[in-house]
Amino acid sequence: MALDRDTAMQVAAVLSKGLPYIQRFTGKTVVIKYGGNAMENEELKSSFARDMVLMKLVGINPIVVHGGGPQIGELLERLNIKSHFVNGMRVTDSETMDVVEMVLGGQVNKQIVSLINQQGGTAVGLTGKDGNLIRASKLAVHNHADELARPEIIDIGHVGEVKQVNVEMIDMLTRSNVIPVIAPIGVGDDGASYNINADLVAGKVAEAVKAEKLILLTNVSGLKSKAGEVLTGLTASQVNDLIEDGTIHGGMLPKIRCALSAVEHGVQTSHIIDGRVAHATLLEIFTDEGVGTLISRN
Repeated sequence: MALDRDTAMQVAAVLSKGLPYIQRFTGKTVVIKYGGNAMENEELKSSFARDMVLMKLVGINPIVVHGGGPQIGELLERLNIKSHFVNGMRVTDSETMDVVEMVLGGQVNKQIVSLINQQGGTAVGLTGKDGNLIRASKLAVHNHADELARPEIIDIGHVGEVKQVNVEMIDMLTRSNVIPVIAPIGVGDDGASYNINADLVAGKVAEAVKAEKLILLTNVSGLKSKAGEVLTGLTASQVNDLIEDGTIHGGMLPKIRCALSAVEHGVQTSHIIDGRVAHATLLEIFTDEGVGTLISRN
């Protein structure tokens, strides 16, 4: 059945509004950290996969880095392996690391790859161990308790931070019309596996490939002021002021610092957007308003 005139005009207007953004971002790379509700809701999973395929078709190079904390926790519980956290990070002994690799590198990664491929894209799943994609070192966690004369180093096992990203490997994939889907597992100099925060991996990948944008999908509507209003366009210096005055605190701090680091190391803009909104990635890239907080260098 043909569209009525008003509906047809609305569709045409939406499509034509996307043209300047397509022209601006064709050939550019966008790194998207995928997790939270967007990874668990069936409708949102489908819309995310369609967004990735559409971006690739119009000449944008998406790189997906995914999390999977809830899925890891669920399998550990089924295996009767207790989870312990220090400063929000999962203590990861060898047994837990085996589960992390199974869930992130196997179950979750392959599900995302399959979703994108079902929508007509060509996705390839990787962990940081494939082709030494992510070289990692053990993360040192310090306890700064007042009663201690000096900070105490806490061993939280196979938890790492990014030392180096194999840019050549990513470039090879994106030039081959492939969408890389990366699980946040790194490899140490000794061949050991390390569980790394997915936001951190996404940020470091974005910095390494000199991405146009870093997009962090979250379960909130964006960075909020003390009055509860979503803050949209911010510069790095304004974000630092918001950290200083306590507006940004708690669980949002690591995500914001990741976004800040990206723009301070060559990424044009970082975005913290609401992954609970269908097609959130497209809305953020192809509209002026977006669905979250944009952070730029200046």
